[in-house]
Amino acid sequence: MAQDTSSRVFMTTGRVLLAVYFLLPGVAKLIAPASQLSLMQHHGIANAASLLIIAGVAQVLGALMLMTNRHVRTVCLGFVLYILIINATMHDFWNFSGAEAAHEVQNFIKNLGILAGLLVLAAISPKRGFGLKGVWKSDAALN
Repeated sequence: MAQDTSSRVFMTTGRVLLAVYFLLPGVAKLIAPASQLSLMQHHGIANAASLLIIAGVAQVLGALMLMTNRHVRTVCLGFVLYILIINATMHDFWNFSGAEAAHEVQNFIKNLGILAGLLVLAAISPKRGFGLKGVWKSDAALN
């Protein structure tokens, strides 16, 4: 399906902004992990230090792939899974009360909005195989 210029601009802008949403926290996890590590420990996350590094690397790599329009569907679905895990473990509002619970509800709902955007982007992105042939090609080259 051919897209007009404004649709391509909207799509690219939205994809890059979603990527930035993951890139900046991913970089922060890797270069200044202390506050995120403390938050993870507050929520009772086991093996927080190791998981923080894995999450940071996944966020940075996934964001770069989104920005460069590579394997968008796969990256989006990976980030959907990531958000579901984060919502269940880090935005567990049901385990808190007062202002802290309200803050976690807000983050939980915000993440559902991001998740919705990822699902829409995944739905309109081309399916790609997992083979090595053309692995570095842009999704735009597949159309």
